[in-house]
Amino acid sequence: MKIAVAGGTGTVGRHVVDVVRERGHEAVVLSRSNGVDLTSGSGAAEALHGVAAVVDVTSKQTMSAKASAEFFTSVTRQLLASEQAVGVGHHVALSIVGIDRAPHGYYAGKVAQERLVERGAVPWTILRATQFHEFAGQIYGQIKVGPLVAVPRMTSEPVAAREVAERLVELATGAPAGRVPDLGGPRVESMSAMVRAYAHHTGKRGPIVEVPLPGGMGRAMRDGSLVTREPADHGTLTYAQWLWLQRPTV
Repeated sequence: MKIAVAGGTGTVGRHVVDVVRERGHEAVVLSRSNGVDLTSGSGAAEALHGVAAVVDVTSKQTMSAKASAEFFTSVTRQLLASEQAVGVGHHVALSIVGIDRAPHGYYAGKVAQERLVERGAVPWTILRATQFHEFAGQIYGQIKVGPLVAVPRMTSEPVAAREVAERLVELATGAPAGRVPDLGGPRVESMSAMVRAYAHHTGKRGPIVEVPLPGGMGRAMRDGSLVTREPADHGTLTYAQWLWLQRPTV
């Protein structure tokens, strides 16, 4: 089976590509390096010839609702149009748990993405997942005040990107299923504790302080809006286990 992966070089995308190939399928990575511009659609239809399913795990680093909505709207429209043009029969989109409860910032783009997929002509499946284990390392150092590293107060349910990839490939090789059960991690964690564990593991020094972010997004981070609600599926690899498997930098 030929499966295309949009965003195939990202945190979860490279795992999706690996799983596709490990399970004996052919992976097509949709990226600029392979002649595909997902925002303009250039090269997409050509790359999708013979593809049975597309897994969209594209992302953009932004906290702007406008920038996020523009990105995901553009990419999703171009992908769906190209898929329809060449007869791709299944579009699988990775979304985020809680976006309907917190349609702010980056999540505004994911809400727009889901709406386009649901209203599109290509049969679809949407999987919402919680933040990946890598998220703690990604936010470390983003907010600094002198020697202090500030971390948003957040209740998280981290899941291994590899386990998300495995579920996405399982869905892509099956029939379109609409919204499927959310996928979260094996336990709820404090983001500040995760970041402190990451800093210790990687030998980073300096005080880490937890701060409540303002606005609707900050409130959603604190009140549990971004963790799964039953019925949901759960990964098995805990953050501590995942971190132990990562090579320390000290």
